[in-house]
Amino acid sequence: MKDVTGLFGSMVFNDAVMQARLPKDVYRSLKKTISRGTPLELDVANVVATAMKDWAIDKGATHFTHWFQPMTGVTAEKHDSFISPTEGGKIIMEFSGKELVRGEPDASSFPSGGLRATFEARGYTVWDATSYAFIKDGTLCVPTAFCSYSGEALDKKTPLLRSMEAIDKQAMRILKLFGNTSAKRVITTVGPEQEYFLIDKEMYLKRPDLVFTGRTLFGARPPKGQELEDHYFGSIKPRVSAFMKELDEELWKLGVHAKTKHNEVAPAQHELAPIFSTTNIATDHNQLTMELMKSIANKHGMACLLHEKPFAGVNGSGKHNNWSISTDTGLNLLEPGDTPHENAQFLLVLVAVIKAIDEYQDLLRVSAASAANDHRLGANEAPPAIISMFIGDELMGILEAIESGASYKGKKKLQMEVGVSVLPPFPKDTTDRNRTSPFAFTGNKFEFRMLGSAFSIAGPNIVLNTIVAEVLRQFADKLEKSKNFTKDLADLVKKTVADHKRIVFNGNNYAEEWVTEAKKRGLSNLRTTVDALPAFISKKSADLFTRHHVFTEGEIHSRYEIMMEGYCKVLHIEALTMIDMVKGKIMPACIEYQNELAKLLERKISISCGNMEIDTTLEKHLLTEISKLSACMLKKLTALESTVGKTKDKYKDALAQASFYRDSVFTAMSELRLIVDELETLSSKKYWPLPTYADMLFSVI
Repeated sequence: MKDVTGLFGSMVFNDAVMQARLPKDVYRSLKKTISRGTPLELDVANVVATAMKDWAIDKGATHFTHWFQPMTGVTAEKHDSFISPTEGGKIIMEFSGKELVRGEPDASSFPSGGLRATFEARGYTVWDATSYAFIKDGTLCVPTAFCSYSGEALDKKTPLLRSMEAIDKQAMRILKLFGNTSAKRVITTVGPEQEYFLIDKEMYLKRPDLVFTGRTLFGARPPKGQELEDHYFGSIKPRVSAFMKELDEELWKLGVHAKTKHNEVAPAQHELAPIFSTTNIATDHNQLTMELMKSIANKHGMACLLHEKPFAGVNGSGKHNNWSISTDTGLNLLEPGDTPHENAQFLLVLVAVIKAIDEYQDLLRVSAASAANDHRLGANEAPPAIISMFIGDELMGILEAIESGASYKGKKKLQMEVGVSVLPPFPKDTTDRNRTSPFAFTGNKFEFRMLGSAFSIAGPNIVLNTIVAEVLRQFADKLEKSKNFTKDLADLVKKTVADHKRIVFNGNNYAEEWVTEAKKRGLSNLRTTVDALPAFISKKSADLFTRHHVFTEGEIHSRYEIMMEGYCKVLHIEALTMIDMVKGKIMPACIEYQNELAKLLERKISISCGNMEIDTTLEKHLLTEISKLSACMLKKLTALESTVGKTKDKYKDALAQASFYRDSVFTAMSELRLIVDELETLSSKKYWPLPTYADMLFSVI
């Protein structure tokens, strides 16, 4: 048995390694940079770099890279060796503080949304000292932020760090109002649950749609899917178990707190959940998790699918973003306390989140928007596109009592006096869980369930941090001027509940009645990515992000352009893949099968011309049906090709082009798929050129 405690973090230049390898004064200086954000002096960086290089070489590393997260949604890395030439044709191993702190990749080759032109290529990667360096594949990886020569953020890490600073600043103002002098910093933490599919690699390679787009563009439903609900939490199959075991070990080496693993609802679907980490570290760790899932699955003869909806008709995959806010002393601001004073603070933070979600519901919807996630939202495993919050009946009863000024008797017969009086203790975690809610309170955290499985968690947490920071700012501005803190606090909580309780819904978010009710409440229902994205560049959003220095105006518009362009590119690639598959695989297969049926029918008719009568009903029926569907397939294929050809037309803006892809290209794709899936059910398996859903979903045994 492996020593997990010795294995954990063995490939990470963590605090224990730094204490052991750095001089005490250098260690203290670096810790000050990490905890307080103070600048790192170059002489300190040089000592850290040398220690980091020596440690990495001891672990077998030969190269280093600045590991960053551009707007592609995946990570990027440029590898440089430690070698440096010396006299006599020899080398030494070097790594300077300058190389540690700053790198220089080509900024024009990554998505910039117009921030950078091809001839403006200089970009910088800057060490994020708050996220530990680690070794992967013999390379020392230094987590970094990525910006252009003129300072624009070209990545997901930089605005995430800015948003963390924003909520820290505003939450500290609130804590001071409650007399908290021990906390020096407020941090947000995240535990992202990661869902994924595993299928046999051989079958994956026979599906061009999976290879090029990550999802099946064709596929009839199998006789058995998830109807029996027998896969969820079922015994883990040996191949999957071996994969999960190696994945855990590799993640533990990198300091990732991989905790829970189990089968999910759909066949071939699984989940991994980590313990909470600081948001920027959790973001780094989740990117590593997805990367390792793919590489380790490949070693085990499987393919890991992270697309939000790889198979139609069964559950898609999400990434549940469990978000909380705590002090550096360990106080969770979303956890009820043991005293009236602590509960008053909890209620103020709670209603701040409620107000933030209500006022910026469109922006939160944007953070979960993508062409892939459009397939998943609103199905039976994911919340609908309507943003709402679940807080449970107990907590809702408390808030309603505060609003009305009445007393509240809880489930444990605790009476809560409201108004200007202090609040007594009240029960914790007395609510059920609501798996249909997009944003559910689960005791001491909120679970944002709308994210797709392939998402970087940076975007949603940038939005969450910033919108809550904004409301805390408003609250602090008001309460800092108060002459009667207790009364003004009670009035503020009461008014916030009254103004924003519409966003709270504790019922079934899948019910049709909720759509009607949400409309009555004035809540947004942005069904598609194209509907949602304009909210990102609204004046309200721009004011929010610029006020808290999370994005500049240029950075906001650049990300809008990148997201719109990405949406169009995804649908364009899917459409071209469909066309290629029909022309190169499905049409020839249909012709071949029809040819066999025609020859069989001809032979039977020939025999029937003699003295023997042979029934040809089946062959005639199949041949007729497949011929009709094949003709229809050709018609729908031609229509799709014509529609895709029109995407080259000039549109007045990105929104118009994306709307065309959604309304015309996707519609043409859907119509073609209906015909092809029907053909699959009538065709001989011998001739059908693609592994079926039944083949793939039950391929790992």
